[in-house]
Amino acid sequence: MTITCIEDLRVLAKKRVPRMFYDYADSGSWTESSYRANEADFQAIRLRQRVAVNLEDRSTATQMVGQDVTMPVAIAPTGLAGMQHADGEILVARACEAFGVPYTMSTMSICSIEDVAAATRQPFWFQVYVMRDRGFIERLIARARAANCSALVLTLDLQIMGQRHKDLKNGLSAPPKPTLANLLDLCRKPRWSLAMLRTRRHGFGNIVGHVQGVDDLGSLAQWTARQFDPALSWDDVAWVRRLWPGKLILKGVQDVEDARLAAASGADALIVSNHGGRQLDGAESSIRVLPEIAQAVGQRIEVHMDGGVRSGQDVLKALALGARGVYIGRSMLYGLGAMGQAGVTRALEIIQRELDLSMAFCGRTQVGQVDGGVIAKSSPQWALR
Repeated sequence: MTITCIEDLRVLAKKRVPRMFYDYADSGSWTESSYRANEADFQAIRLRQRVAVNLEDRSTATQMVGQDVTMPVAIAPTGLAGMQHADGEILVARACEAFGVPYTMSTMSICSIEDVAAATRQPFWFQVYVMRDRGFIERLIARARAANCSALVLTLDLQIMGQRHKDLKNGLSAPPKPTLANLLDLCRKPRWSLAMLRTRRHGFGNIVGHVQGVDDLGSLAQWTARQFDPALSWDDVAWVRRLWPGKLILKGVQDVEDARLAAASGADALIVSNHGGRQLDGAESSIRVLPEIAQAVGQRIEVHMDGGVRSGQDVLKALALGARGVYIGRSMLYGLGAMGQAGVTRALEIIQRELDLSMAFCGRTQVGQVDGGVIAKSSPQWALR
């Protein structure tokens, strides 16, 4: 199969990954309206083509929170990546290291921080929540420091869990329920099943064995169910800031008022994000609220975004509307589920190539030149800066 776009990787991943894990990645909460809006609102933005511009010496290279990157794209933290493909987090980290973009590892990964650190040479980023067990979070942050992680991403929009209907119907839990339908589906995915048999990494490596009383997936399920903290406040952000001396990125900002609080918190960047449409269904798309947030705080804190990014053109549009960096989650998971490390690399290649060509067609040769001038006036009013 010739892979030319992210959609090709999605189709292949759907064939190869068990339904419960594919659906976990490719779904939103409730009616999935925000999940769909993340993509649809990107498509509504039109680009302004320019001609007779010298397009030699093009480059997509730039920086995100002071780190050199091959393009302004990082991998968003995604739980259960190691269930899209065996040893998934290690494979993604290696692909990112070779390509020159940041990999953000999730607390809810299958592989552990130490697994990824041992398999890579360059620092990666790590994502945390504020959980009720503050001692565990302190130890987790200390482990991230020991692994030489170069940035910490703090997720703010998962105090309580959104209702995700596909996960409920599939029986996705920790551990997954071995229903007859799930077992039959596994039998139809021999490539995935054989790879899983070859690895020892099947649990949540950052948690199991690192919390007293949590020694297997059964006890993990009980612990996780009571750990997300609905009492999270900006005082907790200040607490994490004191614990973490490196770059701090706040994920899950959707409102200008919250963006101002993030800018005042001492964090280095914020991520405009609706959690991929997996939390508040009916929330605005990330790209729609990005311009207002960037205009309000973009001089005080680095503004990034995620949600609905499926192409290099989406990256270009986000940059034009004020983002300094863009994150991909599902686009990466499609590649991982389809082809492992090679699939992640292919996803990154596709997005960089599309970004380079689209930037050139709009008369820009460097990422730093991208501004609102690349957006056509026929675009929605919210996309015109």
